[in-house]
Amino acid sequence: MNTIHLASAFSKIPDYWHPRIAGELNDSYVKLVKLKGEFVLHHHELEDELFLVIAGTLVIQTRSGDLILHPGEFAIIPRGVEHRPIAEDEVHILLIEPKTTVNTGNVENERTVQADWLDGLEHGAG
Repeated sequence: MNTIHLASAFSKIPDYWHPRIAGELNDSYVKLVKLKGEFVLHHHELEDELFLVIAGTLVIQTRSGDLILHPGEFAIIPRGVEHRPIAEDEVHILLIEPKTTVNTGNVENERTVQADWLDGLEHGAG
């Protein structure tokens, strides 16, 4: 068991839109990611996602309207719902999602990446 200090963990993330795994919870990963700009419109066929904003303001566009999340707020995007995260300024997000989740869902492009373990954490730590 480890304690993870979020500000310290986010300081180790050098890039945007590349999730880092900070822990495992049953069949899910807890991921940390820095966002800035606009992501690709996508959906996940089989996985729900939890977006918890740690710092900044995140807009999640959906076909039924925009969700605006501030620090300390979260939203669960159900499987099958098209969504596009947008961060006008840098945003820090904690994601909880099944281990099978691909960051770009049903879209494969240059933004599709494999989540890496956060530097300093070993597989299974969390």
